[in-house]
Amino acid sequence: MFLLTTPILLSGCAEDLSAVHPAGPAAEVIARLWWVMLAGATAIFLFVTGLLALAMRRRPGGGSDRLWLQGLGLAFPLTVLAALLAYGLTVGEALLPHDHPERVTVRAEARQWAWRFGYEDRPGLQTEDILHIPAGRPVDVQITSADVIHSFWVPRLAGKMDAIPGHVNLLRIEARVPGDYAGVSAEFSGPGYRTHAFTVRAHDAADWQAFLEAPSP
Repeated sequence: MFLLTTPILLSGCAEDLSAVHPAGPAAEVIARLWWVMLAGATAIFLFVTGLLALAMRRRPGGGSDRLWLQGLGLAFPLTVLAALLAYGLTVGEALLPHDHPERVTVRAEARQWAWRFGYEDRPGLQTEDILHIPAGRPVDVQITSADVIHSFWVPRLAGKMDAIPGHVNLLRIEARVPGDYAGVSAEFSGPGYRTHAFTVRAHDAADWQAFLEAPSP
């Protein structure tokens, strides 16, 4: 039943806010981790369920309880969980914002109920609720808040990061191709948070340069 219902539930996910439809390298790493964790959990579930079924059918005196409990019931799940932990640590290292020669830095400031974005490549330029970035280049987003705790999340580009008043968190995102990517504030921050959304607009090289050189609105 679990294996049958999972694809059905996933099919109901809206692609524009789906973490399993990645559009950038960080999101691809996160999506791959999700599938690996799902596979590991499924393997443990099926194996332990199989052991339970065999144990219920087994005749008294038909084998060692220590073999069933320690050798199979504990050893297999612990081995799988240890492998998943090691993989998770590797993924965490891969998601860190390492130095990159083509890195772009932007600033995201949340407030009730809007986002204001600034650009290191053009000081003084600000946009509301639309974050402009170049496609195919890593973008470091400096995230903060002007009032309460919010959360910056663009599911198809990266994981989420809290926006905390008086503190700056750094999140690296990247869009492989130009286009619009939906973002949300994934943290309850008051009665208006359900509509606290924004858009990340990725430009090709020419459009990005034109955006930086355009007259201020």
